Amino acid sequence: MKDETLSIHHGYETDPTTKSVATPIYQTVAYEFDSAQHGADLFNLEVPGNIYTRIMNRPTTCLNKEWQRLKVVLRGLWSAQVVRQLITLF
Repeated sequence: MKDETLSIHHGYETDPTTKSVATPIYQTVAYEFDSAQHGADLFNLEVPGNIYTRIMNRPTTCLNKEWQRLKVVLRGLWSAQVVRQLITLF
């Protein structure tokens, strides 16, 4: 894939059910828990899952993956720039 395509779609894995290639937006305000213990484990962040749309949901998860990848790329660019400047100085 080209860089432009990766920059848009990186971090999202195609949903096997819907075959969606873009992060879907789920307009929901509540999630069902398997049990009270399951809900407690989710809110204690002991198990992965959706609990609250501002904390854990699929679009947020994809955004976090993309942000982590972008930080690595930016560190690499910054390092390359520093090396270039050092070479220029010496």
